[in-house]
Amino acid sequence: MSDNALPDDAASDREEPKVRQRMKPGQRREQILQTLAGMLEQPGTERITTALLAAKLEVSEAALYRHFASKAQMFEGLIDFIEHSLFGLINQIAEREGDGAHKAARMVTVLLQFGEKNPGMTRVMVGDALVFENERLHQRMNQLFERIESALRQVLRAAAEANQSASPTADAQVRAAALLAFALGQLQRFARSGFKRSPMDHLDASLALMCR
Repeated sequence: MSDNALPDDAASDREEPKVRQRMKPGQRREQILQTLAGMLEQPGTERITTALLAAKLEVSEAALYRHFASKAQMFEGLIDFIEHSLFGLINQIAEREGDGAHKAARMVTVLLQFGEKNPGMTRVMVGDALVFENERLHQRMNQLFERIESALRQVLRAAAEANQSASPTADAQVRAAALLAFALGQLQRFARSGFKRSPMDHLDASLALMCR
């Protein structure tokens, strides 16, 4: 080693400060949504403000607004993800050949599995995260569940017809409403338990009663 070589700690003092890498277009937007979802996963989390979100990301609030016009738009980004994820699976189930009652059970199962894997999204779905937020967010979630109920009705009507029901449409409406109410109840319990009570608890037995 040369006599004039610097000790390691002295050399480190001369290192240039690390420069934060610039993210590609869309990456910062995705990071914001992932961070928001992560914050919602903390049990007992109070209302998340843009100030709290910006602090978590170590950016300014102005930086958030370069990617989203409002906090409501951030939540809409989460709802877009929920819709895309769920209906991608639900549509696949509906298109398969097979018994309609089994399809309905699978639709409820994927809804609850999604909620269990994404606790923060569950709080959005059941409305806990949307308290005091823009009313259109609640409307979008209502529309999402209406679409799920419609998908359930469609496959259950086919099942009722196959079983030669005298009133297949009415039967499908009642069963679809009961299944959706059950699923929402499971998600609500999951969220309110601080994510300790799995929405999958007793699922097979419950679906066997409702989808037989």
